[in-house]
Amino acid sequence: MTSPFPVYSRPWRLGIVDDDGAVLRSLSRLLTACGYDVTTFQSAEEFLESVESEEPDALLLDLRMPGTDGLSLVERMRERGFRVPTVFLSGHADVPTSVRAIRGGAVDFLEKPCDEATLLASLGRALDVAKRNRERTGDADLRTRWRSLTPRERQVCRHVVQGRLNKQIAAALGTTEKTIKVHRGRGMTKMGAGSVAELVRFMDRLGEDSAEGGSAGPQRVE
Repeated sequence: MTSPFPVYSRPWRLGIVDDDGAVLRSLSRLLTACGYDVTTFQSAEEFLESVESEEPDALLLDLRMPGTDGLSLVERMRERGFRVPTVFLSGHADVPTSVRAIRGGAVDFLEKPCDEATLLASLGRALDVAKRNRERTGDADLRTRWRSLTPRERQVCRHVVQGRLNKQIAAALGTTEKTIKVHRGRGMTKMGAGSVAELVRFMDRLGEDSAEGGSAGPQRVE
């Protein structure tokens, strides 16, 4: 069985919180077979102890549990600054509770027992949210990396993604090929680019931020 949703730079991490051990085992087997990285928890308290060190991309959450229930868990997570896309699973669903869950940010509210297709469809919507969150985080990280480059390193990177050789860049900037090689290496390292193709993708994602005269600020020769 394969997941209907793409896996990006790492497998999607899913958390499942349910006090029913049989439900945890069943869901874990299903979603692991779909290619997800699954971690199970038998209480809200157990999950809260873990989330600080490893936040899941999405959460399958039982509504009624001993101690902290599902709705209270989501509220506590929000108080701590966590915004994990959540699908509620409950054998005791009612309209007011469902509405409260959705208003609290839940992606979906499913009744137990739930068929596989419905579950995967709801999980897909949650992971769509997670994907957008991941892309926003990644883009913010790229902008931070770009700002860490010196003006000269930015200049050189712009020439590199246009397909120019070191000697061509050196001629354009009035310096030596050896100096360009140094700036090029430092720029690619700071950007986390292992190849020119990867640098091109990063610069495309940055868009206007990496354009001449953009957020890079005034240019100067170093």
